[in-house]
Amino acid sequence: MINKVTLIGHLGKDPEVRYLEKDRVVANLTLATNERYNDRNGNRVETTEWHNLEMWDGLAKVAEKYLKKGSLVYVEGKLKTEEWEKDGIKRYTTRIRVTTMNMMDKASGSSNETASAPTSSQESSQSIAKQNDDAVDSIIDSGDDDLPF
Repeated sequence: MINKVTLIGHLGKDPEVRYLEKDRVVANLTLATNERYNDRNGNRVETTEWHNLEMWDGLAKVAEKYLKKGSLVYVEGKLKTEEWEKDGIKRYTTRIRVTTMNMMDKASGSSNETASAPTSSQESSQSIAKQNDDAVDSIIDSGDDDLPF
């Protein structure tokens, strides 16, 4: 079975970070992706889809330190649906639990960084690897209207 989400978009607000017991950290973020197309009358249409993101521990700390409203990010993760009952009515919310993040803003530094959720053997450390600027430039500068920004 596969449960994988890949998004590129801009943050709608600064990360909301909470420190929990046992040194756990969670960051909640909103990400906007845009779709542009021409309708049947030839009019240019742009729609925005908002996504709720959740990052834990090392990724949450990276988000708190480096991300802000408007930041351009690439994220990978999985869908998580929560269910609860209020006033006898079942309610649901779906968010994306981020496992990999790439900060794509050039303004934030001279290089781009990728962060991944630690595996069980890496729980005490967070890896951040430098990415090739040319690869990111080709994504950003491709001019492809199918990109969500």
